[in-house]
Amino acid sequence: MELKREVFGTTPKGEKVFLYKLRNDNGVTVKITNYGGIITSIETPDKTDKTDNIALGFSELEDYVSEEYLAGCPYFGCIAGRYANRIANGKFTLDGREYKLAVNNGPNHLHGGLTGFDKVVWAPHKIEKPDMIGVELKYRSIHMEEGYPGNLDVTVTYTLNHKNELGIEYKAETDHTTVVNLTNHTYFNLTGNRENILQHNLKLYSDRYTETDATLIPTGKINDVVGTPFDFTEEHELGTKINELKDGYDLNFVLGDDTDKLKKAALLSEDSSGRTIEVLTTEPGIQLYTGYYIPEMTGSNGKQLGRYAGVALETQHYPDSPNHPDFPSTRLQPGEQFHSKTVYRFGLK
Repeated sequence: MELKREVFGTTPKGEKVFLYKLRNDNGVTVKITNYGGIITSIETPDKTDKTDNIALGFSELEDYVSEEYLAGCPYFGCIAGRYANRIANGKFTLDGREYKLAVNNGPNHLHGGLTGFDKVVWAPHKIEKPDMIGVELKYRSIHMEEGYPGNLDVTVTYTLNHKNELGIEYKAETDHTTVVNLTNHTYFNLTGNRENILQHNLKLYSDRYTETDATLIPTGKINDVVGTPFDFTEEHELGTKINELKDGYDLNFVLGDDTDKLKKAALLSEDSSGRTIEVLTTEPGIQLYTGYYIPEMTGSNGKQLGRYAGVALETQHYPDSPNHPDFPSTRLQPGEQFHSKTVYRFGLK
């Protein structure tokens, strides 16, 4: 196994940023920067042993901080937080006090606000063990940063092992009662971005979803997928019923209890390459987003990006949970530890 570090660039604030290259003995290579905890690329072999990058992103830091990218920010590969996904009207109440957040997605708050975890520099530390390599990232989100209460100490650990498993482990502690919901926002394209993702096959280990309003905020109802375009209980192509939806898929699916035990969440595959990704998580939900609003721009190696260029499988707590007491709680109190783990297992059919 191989772990290398190189300078990735300097932020507009003058902060030096690094890129970590993780490579196992099976030809799987994952590149991660401590700016936003972004996975910039994931290279895996196809059924002919040809290696391609299957994650949307850029090869230069300048692209992630450019005005063009930030104008329609699709959150390529990043850590989304302090609260991943949406909070209705940018408001929630804890212990009788209302907190107001940035409204940055229509009428709602999205992915931690104007300067979420995707746009900050994390403190990195290399991990080198006989059976795995990785990078540990730490960040302190100060009290009332982006409107959230509590000094929140966050650790996100990325690891790659010989089983072709990319593990992502999240931990957080606070000194004031707050809310936390963390995910990784990598978009996958198993063709190496030669085609869009509409012919990718998906199976979700879920038969329910959180119903949403027109702004993608949960209504509070949890519905059965049977008879809807949201039924992925049997594997089928993403494009089969996507035209029945105005903006493609952008929906939270219910996986079950929030525990420390990994459970199957999704299986993504693509026939021409033979590549597969199995997703396992401790989280109670997974957001399927097919990238309708990915901007038209140029990604790594000159590949053109845009609508349906990639699919995100974001393991998470449900959107707007602070405003839905019946949903699994995202509340974190002093003395407690937020803990979550997700594994992306790369393989071949």
